[in-house]
Amino acid sequence: MFSLKPPRPTFRSYLLPPPQTDDKINSEPKIKKLEPVLLPGEIVVNEVNFVRKCIASDTSQYDLWGKLICSNFKISFITDDPMPLQKFHYRNLLLGEHDVPLTCIEQIVTVNDHKRKQKVLGPNQKLKFNPTELIIYCKDFRIVRFRFDESGPESAKKVCLAIAHYSQPTDLQLLFAFEYVGKKYHNSASSINGVPSGGGGGSLGSNQRTPLFETYSDWDREVKRTGASGWRVCSINEGYMISTCLPEYFVVPSSLADQDLKIFSHSFIGRRMPFWCWSHSNGSALVRMALVKDVLQQRRVDQRICNAITKSHPQRSDVYKSDLDKTLPNIQEIQAAFVKLKQLCVNEPFEETEEKWLSSLENTRWLEYVRAFLKHSAELVYMLESKRLSVVLQEEEGRDLSCVVASLIQVMLDPYFRTIAGFQSLIQKEWVMAGYPFLDRCNHLKRSEKEAPLFLLFLDAVWQLLEQYPAAFEFSETYLAVLHDSTRVPLFGTFLFNSPHQRVKQSTEFAISKNIQLGDEKGLKFPSVWDWSLQFTAKDCTLFHNPLYIGKSTPCVQNGSVKSFKRTKKSYSSTLRGMPASLKNGVISDQEFLPRRNSLILKMKPEPPQHSDSQDRGMEQFFREWFSSPVDLHGPPPTGSLIISGLSNAEKQAVGK
Repeated sequence: MFSLKPPRPTFRSYLLPPPQTDDKINSEPKIKKLEPVLLPGEIVVNEVNFVRKCIASDTSQYDLWGKLICSNFKISFITDDPMPLQKFHYRNLLLGEHDVPLTCIEQIVTVNDHKRKQKVLGPNQKLKFNPTELIIYCKDFRIVRFRFDESGPESAKKVCLAIAHYSQPTDLQLLFAFEYVGKKYHNSASSINGVPSGGGGGSLGSNQRTPLFETYSDWDREVKRTGASGWRVCSINEGYMISTCLPEYFVVPSSLADQDLKIFSHSFIGRRMPFWCWSHSNGSALVRMALVKDVLQQRRVDQRICNAITKSHPQRSDVYKSDLDKTLPNIQEIQAAFVKLKQLCVNEPFEETEEKWLSSLENTRWLEYVRAFLKHSAELVYMLESKRLSVVLQEEEGRDLSCVVASLIQVMLDPYFRTIAGFQSLIQKEWVMAGYPFLDRCNHLKRSEKEAPLFLLFLDAVWQLLEQYPAAFEFSETYLAVLHDSTRVPLFGTFLFNSPHQRVKQSTEFAISKNIQLGDEKGLKFPSVWDWSLQFTAKDCTLFHNPLYIGKSTPCVQNGSVKSFKRTKKSYSSTLRGMPASLKNGVISDQEFLPRRNSLILKMKPEPPQHSDSQDRGMEQFFREWFSSPVDLHGPPPTGSLIISGLSNAEKQAVGK
């Protein structure tokens, strides 16, 4: 007799649902009216029915039938078929499961199987063949494939051309955020997901507002919070009269008068004069500034600035100046490493051995650069805390490398910036308002040659610290991943502009062209990414919280610093071997400071918990797995590592070498 025993399960059968029958595979696509969910200001520009979305790369039995839609905000695949994959841990309210924001698209490839042709499609280009397949390469490492076997050939061609056109705008005001905000001003009742939209910064359901640092009072509160008695908030840049890449309000030494600042501003590239970032409880301060344009004036200007910073220190301590351009990789090198990393993650076959994959990963130099930023930041932490020296971060324009280093230093030293509210205020202060060029670095417009993932590198470095000190951070790696994903959503003004001045200028011009009355407002008010209720439910937002966090009571945190960041004199002996016996003119340069060959991060091993038994280790592992990103068979994870969050222990250890 024939056995009716079911086939033996395989490893693949545990990951994927049971295969469909031949009848279901060959069945005709459903003819049903499928309509997209649109936001205010969002319009459908093209669509095509009977499209097949490819789920698995080696079989078509899990493919979905539906309608492919291109709007001025996203491409959306709408289907009635049940999703044959596991549910995600959280769901974005702005984007459906099969949606891709237009600003997340990196490359569009059209294919014709019959003619064996393919074409990388750009804006305003013609397509001489009818596509049978559309492949979309996303900036977040996803690869999305659609088949047009049952679609009309002309309709398929039109939707491909529409996606290529709208995904690479040439003008900032063509981004969807402007259409959405314009609709909001014409209809004040407009809302997103039932929540009135605006420029506020709500923080995960709490009453604590994320300061946007657009007002004098926000900066004044930060100065008082850190106890920076020798510093003051200045308003000489109101209306961006001095510099277009600095905020209207920033903090300077109290001994510098406004007239002196106006004179000194002409000496710096972009007029980015020195401005305060943070003060330690011992009085040392962290300062950022651009390079002096005229080499002949550099010594005189530097001396005047350093004297003012010294006077702001209670003990009149000296100043340590760090030239980041000479110490760290430049943005071109970082971008090149990221491109290699992306090619490795997307193109390499899974059959590659782990040994070869690890060597290929090392050759990208991405981990090397993450380690370099952590190492240099830790060395400056020592200068601020143990040596009680004020630190000046100097960079050519002061808008890229200094954002990363200044932020990492504050995360390492100040427990407030390891909370969700504090971390958001840190990004708002050191990135958004300090003029980090998000528009260029994120490549929101057509083929920007200035693209560089500095913000992702910063989040990756924070993830490394989170892995080493899980009890010291209120937020989880899920929060970091979602935060990076939000940089690709062209709705929030937070990550859309190169500077606050550009936001005001562009939004004011748009308002005039659309006959929008602004009143006393300085430009249009775009939604803030910190209002997480626009993207996630309150239940989903709980995944942003780290269950291992024990706040200020953690033994790893004491007196405003992580314990393990405090080095003994013996631990720093090799680092300080090249320190000069005396300080010249109150300024220490990088040339006089001999860095260690090995990263300080390697020595920063977290102290063992006071109650570490096997049960606690099991509970910690449970929480780590609970917060890990779910498997997504549509393609690679939504973020790159955090790029390395899914790597093996050997790869993680490579960061500390």
